[in-house]
Amino acid sequence: MAKSDLIGGSLWEQYSNKVNDRMSNPQYLGEISEEEARTLGTRLIVADYGAEVCGDAIQLFWAVDEKTEKIVAAKYKTFGCGTAIASSDVMAEMCIGKTVDEALKITNLDVERALRDDADTAAIPPQKMHCSVMAYDVIKKAASIYKNVDMSDLEGEDIVCECARVSLRTIREVIRLNDLKTVQEITQYTKAGAFCKSCIRPGGHEERRYYLVDILNGTRKEMESERMRAHVEEKEFARMNLIQKHKVLETILDEKVRPNLLRDGGNLEVVDMKEQDEITEVYVHYLGACKGCPSAQTGTQVYIEEILHDELDERIKVVPV
Repeated sequence: MAKSDLIGGSLWEQYSNKVNDRMSNPQYLGEISEEEARTLGTRLIVADYGAEVCGDAIQLFWAVDEKTEKIVAAKYKTFGCGTAIASSDVMAEMCIGKTVDEALKITNLDVERALRDDADTAAIPPQKMHCSVMAYDVIKKAASIYKNVDMSDLEGEDIVCECARVSLRTIREVIRLNDLKTVQEITQYTKAGAFCKSCIRPGGHEERRYYLVDILNGTRKEMESERMRAHVEEKEFARMNLIQKHKVLETILDEKVRPNLLRDGGNLEVVDMKEQDEITEVYVHYLGACKGCPSAQTGTQVYIEEILHDELDERIKVVPV
């Protein structure tokens, strides 16, 4: 049966040439026997990892030189789709020559990047991104067997989605790399939130430390802040119009000023901005504990002005109202 019969043409076109090649011509598919490991003077490690919720499974074989802890050879077997084969094939190749600890640093995003034809174009369509997650997890399983420790002891990152084993770092990086704007897009790219859904937002059947809605909002806010900073660098604050100045100023207040005021029960809002003789006057209204604080008109005002001078322009004057 032709590939075009298995996958719709438009979807197939979203795969990189490297993925197509690894699907059709995997280089590390197979297994390492005990005899082969002995011949190499290595210890054989066989790790099984299965994502039962999506029906995929992988078996990873390592031949490890115990003197150097380097992985001399690696192969795999997988019960998954073509994307799982391509991802597993590259993962096995990336392990060879690394120590066990170095292999632990390989992530599913590293695997996906290695499959790209060019740095700026994704190697696989969003709905298949989760296939590379298994490759990331089976490495940890193999390392845990080699080190004779529980797999959870090697978890150096916070896991957000237990069902798909997707880490906080992976989700944040995927949002940034692909400019994701919705939780649905995060699920498409990583499979996080696709199964029990407890990690999507508070109120699921299991309480979580991190939720996708909060991670998305926080990461998008960081990205917007970085864009604002880049804009300030490209265009001097004094040359911006008042609307642009207000947006940039609010970003700095959110990052540098409000967190400290909130810790003491206070806050502020910008009620107006005016330009007088090359001076940008920022009229602020204090809230909460700041409202009746004796230092609000002196120390707090100076504190805010110093931050705005350092971050934006020395020709900014804060006027409490």
